[in-house]
Amino acid sequence: MAQEQKQNATKAPEGKPKASEAINIVRIAGRDINGKYKIVDALRYIKGISSNLAGAIALAAEKNFGIASSTPIGSLDEGAVEKLETIIKEPGKFGVPSYMLNRRSDIETGSDENLVGTDLIVRTKQDMDSTIKLQSWVGYRRQYGQRVRGQHTRSTGRTGETVGVTKKKIQEEAKKARAPGGGKATGGTGAAAEGAAPAAGAAPAGTAASPAQQAAAEPQQKSEKQEKKE
Repeated sequence: MAQEQKQNATKAPEGKPKASEAINIVRIAGRDINGKYKIVDALRYIKGISSNLAGAIALAAEKNFGIASSTPIGSLDEGAVEKLETIIKEPGKFGVPSYMLNRRSDIETGSDENLVGTDLIVRTKQDMDSTIKLQSWVGYRRQYGQRVRGQHTRSTGRTGETVGVTKKKIQEEAKKARAPGGGKATGGTGAAAEGAAPAAGAAPAGTAASPAQQAAAEPQQKSEKQEKKE
């Protein structure tokens, strides 16, 4: 009798492997998860399942299939893992409320769904492309790489050429032009304007020449014309 009681005590419960047989890595819903995590904690590592939804799925598994939520996911057999995956694919059928799902009232089907993994990534990309094809305001801004959720863009989210640097260069060039000796010349560059010296007796730039100055400049102009003819 004593030997039979010892043998019964050492037997593992049916449906669960021994601790030594626990799997280190479990693949569920296209994601490799550490087998040491409990079911509630393990489900949170799947893209598309939040902490609240993970708790709801664990409670649904315990209620419908008798799988305790505190069980390490590596100690589950293949049948239990498949049952968890069925709940993840269609949580609404197992009592999970619709407000926890990430895709309610789908545009095409009108049903409440919860997408996970690559399905969520692909469907999100399709939604973004559809807004661009419709040329809605969100799609228009998304097409040109702008923010679409009402964020301020004065100091963040800038794209293209930086305005501040070009403005600084323009201000520096304007200061050089205003400096003494750096006068502007119409129809020429700044360097040419600096190199050209005013003629003797000529009036300074920006002022009208007096009759005496014009009379003094006439002989010099005549001599210059004769030199050019020669």
